[in-house]
Amino acid sequence: QVQVVESGGGLVQAGGSLRLSCAASGRTGSIYGMGWFRQIPGKEREFVAAVRRGPAGFAPTNYVDSVKGRFTVSRINAQNTLYLQMDSLKPDDTAVYYCAASPRSYGGAPQDYDYWGQGTQVTVSS
Repeated sequence: QVQVVESGGGLVQAGGSLRLSCAASGRTGSIYGMGWFRQIPGKEREFVAAVRRGPAGFAPTNYVDSVKGRFTVSRINAQNTLYLQMDSLKPDDTAVYYCAASPRSYGGAPQDYDYWGQGTQVTVSS
């Protein structure tokens, strides 16, 4: 089993920045990909970004188009920690953000991720 816990959400003005963190514990050697999803009440969970296991700075990443150039996902393998640096935030980025871990994927399908955190709220004011 793998446990993941997010932190770092909060309230920020449009154009500002936030960094989310996700700490993984348990059988972390089984993790192939780690990612971020977000969800607004009444809507389906949306993929944001993910990173595959690999050398620091060279691990393949994957982003939804709406955050490309604004968000950066990174993973510190030695610390079993995932980050999401969010810059140039927009009100449309307001959501609960979830960290997830997968033994087989770093894609955008939620069903490929077996382990989920409890979520952290990000609110961007206009």
